[in-house]
Amino acid sequence: MTPERLERINNMLDKRQPDLTVCMEGVHKTHNLAAVVRTCDAIGVSDVHVVWKSEETEVRGGSAAGSQNWIDVHSHHKTVDAIAAMKAQGMQILVTNLSDNAVNFTDIDYTKPTAIILGQEKFGASKIALELADQDIVIPMVGMVQSLNVSVACSVVLYEAQRQRQLAGMYNQPRLSHERRQRTLFEGGHPIFAEACQRKGLPYPTIDETGQIIADDHWWQKMQMNKSAWQHLDD
Repeated sequence: MTPERLERINNMLDKRQPDLTVCMEGVHKTHNLAAVVRTCDAIGVSDVHVVWKSEETEVRGGSAAGSQNWIDVHSHHKTVDAIAAMKAQGMQILVTNLSDNAVNFTDIDYTKPTAIILGQEKFGASKIALELADQDIVIPMVGMVQSLNVSVACSVVLYEAQRQRQLAGMYNQPRLSHERRQRTLFEGGHPIFAEACQRKGLPYPTIDETGQIIADDHWWQKMQMNKSAWQHLDD
């Protein structure tokens, strides 16, 4: 890993907001999925949740190419499971929804741990999402249409969250765990070795402050061998 790449990755990791997330519920259009992930990366969101309404379990292609390599996408098949996972992290659950109880999205305190649910393009958030959310939010509109494209709505809300968090100094101190940082440095800085570790079942090594891999001879030997040839090394 070059010093320039190490600096860029570290600068990105220093700004990550592990307690700010987005949950796409049934969003199925590839370009919308990709655009949301791209925006999350730009804002500093480290994790995205997706509730799939089909067998599709990946965010592919589109404008997210590259962005998704830096964000953990957590897949769920039930909305209740996704919300439970986010509430377990102490997050307030917001849902974009035009209702009598909805508040202007700028009235929310986004310095709190926050999850934003984005509903399906045509029908919006599900009944269960609306029941389990802590607050409905709306983006004021004065034209003839009543809603924005889902990826555009995501961008509008997340940039308000970023504005509030910047004013609160939440981008000034690194907030990711050491373990998460190490994993991202290895996967982003040494992708070929990371892929080999995943394929061979090898543990990730430590990355030092210069971005280099720190591992013993045993690890390096296994990295260079087929898994079927490991037995004599472990005897």
